[in-house]
Amino acid sequence: MKISQDPHPRVRAAACTTLGQMATDFAPNFQKKFHETVIAALLRTMENQGNQRVQSHAASALIIFIEDCPKALLVLYLDSMVRNLHSILVIKLQELIRNGTKLALEQLVTTIASVADTIEEKFVPYYDIFMPSLKHIVELAVQKELKLLKGKTIECISHVGLAVGKEKFMQDASNVMQLLLKTQSDLSNMEDDDPQTSYMVSAWARMCKILGNDFQQYLPLVIEPLIKTASAKPDVALLDTQDVENMSDDDGWQFVNLGDQQSFGIKTSGLEAKATACQMLVYYAKELREGFVEYTEQVVKLMVPLLKFYFHDNVRVAAAESMPFLLECARIHGSEYLAQIWQFICDPLIKAIGTEPDTDVLSEIMNSFAKSIEVMGDGCLNDEHLEELGEILKTKLEGHFKNQELRQVKRQEENYDQQVEMSLQDEDECDVYILTKVSDILHSLFSTYKEKILPWFEQLLPLIVNLICSSRPWPDRQWGLCIFDDIIEHCSPTSFKYVEYFRWPMLLNMRDNNPEVRQAAAYGLGVMAQFGGDDYRSLCSEAVPLLVKVIKCANSKTKKNIIATENCISAVGKILRFKPNCVNVDEVLPHWLSWLPLHEDKEEAIQTLSFLCDLIESNHPVVLGPNNSNLPKIISIIAEGKINETINYEDPCAKRLANVVRQVQTSEELWLECISQLDDVQQEALQELLNFA
Repeated sequence: MKISQDPHPRVRAAACTTLGQMATDFAPNFQKKFHETVIAALLRTMENQGNQRVQSHAASALIIFIEDCPKALLVLYLDSMVRNLHSILVIKLQELIRNGTKLALEQLVTTIASVADTIEEKFVPYYDIFMPSLKHIVELAVQKELKLLKGKTIECISHVGLAVGKEKFMQDASNVMQLLLKTQSDLSNMEDDDPQTSYMVSAWARMCKILGNDFQQYLPLVIEPLIKTASAKPDVALLDTQDVENMSDDDGWQFVNLGDQQSFGIKTSGLEAKATACQMLVYYAKELREGFVEYTEQVVKLMVPLLKFYFHDNVRVAAAESMPFLLECARIHGSEYLAQIWQFICDPLIKAIGTEPDTDVLSEIMNSFAKSIEVMGDGCLNDEHLEELGEILKTKLEGHFKNQELRQVKRQEENYDQQVEMSLQDEDECDVYILTKVSDILHSLFSTYKEKILPWFEQLLPLIVNLICSSRPWPDRQWGLCIFDDIIEHCSPTSFKYVEYFRWPMLLNMRDNNPEVRQAAAYGLGVMAQFGGDDYRSLCSEAVPLLVKVIKCANSKTKKNIIATENCISAVGKILRFKPNCVNVDEVLPHWLSWLPLHEDKEEAIQTLSFLCDLIESNHPVVLGPNNSNLPKIISIIAEGKINETINYEDPCAKRLANVVRQVQTSEELWLECISQLDDVQQEALQELLNFA
């Protein structure tokens, strides 16, 4: 792979783009197989000073490659890669100072951010060589054409700070904060399309995350101008058509013709700053919690009315997004204060679900409401709220079915063509997205209220049953099954009274062509075993052969199918674990073990590892195999769990898995046999597990 040796810049750029595409399409296997060759080739191309555009393409491909590259692999090349990036950074910084060239530098700082993001604490030894150059770029990038570079560098600094952690970053924190404050000194002076704005928002969020409570000292400096900008009333005017024509387009006004030679005008230039300010308030509430408590009431009173700020969608999105975080802040002040704040928020939030005209904003409002219920917990909605919510959700679901019928009618009309179909599909996607949010709200109610919410839910039951009819489009069936999955998981054993509604759809949809539907069905069969009580025994018995058939299917492990397949493997594990009397455990266990490890679905993967620990700790003969012959396989499953970052050190399962490894180490012969079947990356992953768990 000699990209850098081809004399034609276009060929080199195209080669880089191709590598980036392959890294996306075939991740993570592409990274696992070709890491050595690809990383070396892209770094060589970045070093080659012949062409800025080629260097930029190489940096872009490296970012894509790194994103899906397991941390354990990246660490092998870390030193040479990071030092290479630094030497290129120094050269590019000199070019910026001499010639003002910035293209490759913009891509390079993004690459550095991506490396830091992936390797996290392993970036600490390189921090001191990078930070001075990065700060220098921010100080230099003052001209208008360098704003994007400045924004990306600020973003990079915040990624590096987050990677190395507070202790290391503190030496530069004050200096970096001054640079940020200087850049943000007056949000409202930034132009609408200023590329720094979005980078600033995310950088502030990371600074909060890094500094934690130490960020509080800066809060008074930034919050008052933010609240002022977020509270700004837009300039509006009612003008004659003649006056509108006299106003030039670049004055930042937009007009709507009201007829009778009159137009309604709004000055849009301040709206972007208002939206950004609102978004930053969301981040502070989210990251600071305790440090934000004293501003909670002031910001709630600002945000709630903004749920109806129809001049700018992103203002309403930020207002909605802030609600659960503000409730988290209020909770710190005590339950009485929390109840007062919720009383102020709840009614407008429910009403906004009923009245919001824009689908994207509506989905955010619904999501926010679902999260707010989870913060508030059982009993947070009074009878009037529940009645209003029931009516709204019923209307949404009825509208969903009605819209589908209307689209089918339009498909029969004379003017139907490919363009009409694309438009109908866009509408359909919007409808389905709202359906997912209905599901989120129901999930939050089932998970907080448990079976107490079922009498209220029964007004919606016929509509949910309609979703899972075999004639419905597959997304309807997917989300209908997800709603029943939640009922089974959170309202068992009472959920069994609805079994006749979902029994056959759950089993039949295991054969569906769409993996999303199979996943929803498989997850439901798993939670039946885990939470469903004895009534579900026969259903669990029927499920096993269907689940096994999906797992053994020739294309079950393709990128498209893998998540559904892993849910099937997990469901078999749950049936073995929680309903062992429904199945021949000794017959099925060897198959289940052969299907491990799970890579993609982290939650299900940790459940399977937990069950594996149960089996090993009880010295289950089928799992250990004759003369412990399955131990090499088990040790490789544990190593892969670490490489795929399934194993989280906070989870008790990590310690149990480490103890399994230590137990095997007590027999030198057995241990040597196990590690002889592992590659270097797997061995390093095991060592890391033993060091930390």
